[in-house]
Amino acid sequence: MSKSTRNTGKAWTPAAKQQLRDLARGNTPTRVIGLKLGRTPEAVQSQASRQRTSLKPTNQSPYNRRK
Repeated sequence: MSKSTRNTGKAWTPAAKQQLRDLARGNTPTRVIGLKLGRTPEAVQSQASRQRTSLKPTNQSPYNRRK
């Protein structure tokens, strides 16, 4: 069972959706986004999927690469 947070069960507001987009664009980890928005990481992933927001980190280099 997931931990309960301050916004569990509440509807996503337009401001929260925009904040999710902005945090995802800044490559913030899903768990940190959940803490900032008061949601579980699963809820963040679900909402990001619904609004077609990518949570993939775009500025991280692949593992096992040396410069």
